[in-house]
Amino acid sequence: MTDVTAASAAPRKDSLPAAAPARKAAGRAPAPLPQLHGVLVLRKPAGPSSAQCLTAIKRLGQKKIGHAGTLDPMASGVLLVLLGQATKLSGHLLEGGGKVYSGTLRLGQTTDTWDATGALTAEAPWEGVSEAQVREEIAAWCALAEQAVPPYSAAKHEGQPLYRLARKGLAAPSKVKRIEISQADTLEVSLPLVRFRVACSSGTYIRSLAHSLGTRLGCGAVLTELTREYSHPFGLDLARDPADFTANPALLPGCVQPLSAALPHWPQVELLPDEAARVRNGVAVPCRAGAAGERALLLERGAALALAQRAATPAGPCWTVLRGLWN
Repeated sequence: MTDVTAASAAPRKDSLPAAAPARKAAGRAPAPLPQLHGVLVLRKPAGPSSAQCLTAIKRLGQKKIGHAGTLDPMASGVLLVLLGQATKLSGHLLEGGGKVYSGTLRLGQTTDTWDATGALTAEAPWEGVSEAQVREEIAAWCALAEQAVPPYSAAKHEGQPLYRLARKGLAAPSKVKRIEISQADTLEVSLPLVRFRVACSSGTYIRSLAHSLGTRLGCGAVLTELTREYSHPFGLDLARDPADFTANPALLPGCVQPLSAALPHWPQVELLPDEAARVRNGVAVPCRAGAAGERALLLERGAALALAQRAATPAGPCWTVLRGLWN
């Protein structure tokens, strides 16, 4: 999706030169933080891209960094930043992790990006649409099993992101993807503006929901505001603004959630010292009597050591390493 940038005016010749940055009073700059391991729950502000938010954290000594699903620049809310060994959890967090969004859409307009940041492509009267129709159509999102992928998106065609093709003016084939909407509520209707909340599967395009609603109502609609309130298993209650950490990097270690908190539904198995040593060497360890589930998070002295899968072996059921989480 096209990022919104602001142009800066050139300084006048008679303007004063910019002040030199103030020197630090005394002492050396604080040493960079060591690499941390866990999940940082950011409250992304509207405007910067998700990549810019990650870069701000990376500059604080966090070279091994990833995410569990980005947000468009116009969107705000929960952005899960994976640090160190937590980068190995990305696929598992996205696998069954639901998300909750609240947002605002505007009837009567259509843009090329399906949100308010794009170029206007059509306008249509919305006055004939009733509040009851809007509520009915939003509730109908729960019946959707698939949706159209926006032309400005990171989805790929022949190795190229769709947004790159769109920016070049090249036509890309229409794509659809499977989705699941478990809840869709209308929060407020003040036509042409509509506020809503939706709980959905990972990867759902909220822009597409707004666009399809506008199509069904016959007047078009664009997404004007979006906040991610929850990204499994973390919500806004734990989220911190990226600026908090750039202003005071010492806050960062205390805000990182442990690896075990990222997979709350995985059974946890505390290993004996000899079992932990075997796991570190990639050797399976026996499942203890009563151990439930096909997968487990193996712990060593309370800290996450490995993701494991139950397997049948000649010696009986064993935990085999799916992914090691040690340094």
